[in-house]
Amino acid sequence: MICGLLTGIATSPWMRAALRYGAIALAVLLFLLSLRRSGERAGRLAERLETTEKANDVQRRMLEAAARRPRDHHELADRLRDGEF
Repeated sequence: MICGLLTGIATSPWMRAALRYGAIALAVLLFLLSLRRSGERAGRLAERLETTEKANDVQRRMLEAAARRPRDHHELADRLRDGEF
């Protein structure tokens, strides 16, 4: 029965044209949906990269500040006397 219906649809020129346009419309719709999905994925990756860069910048500044700190209380006292701290 299903085979008979499909054969009837395939023999009608109007139905073949409708199926052709339907297939084209479906392909375009799927293409647009995939573009949207890949754009969302790219946006998430860009946001993750930005967050990582901010965290790395904060960590770098903390390491630079730790490198400049006085090593012991004598060096701290010397800096305080010289007015560098």
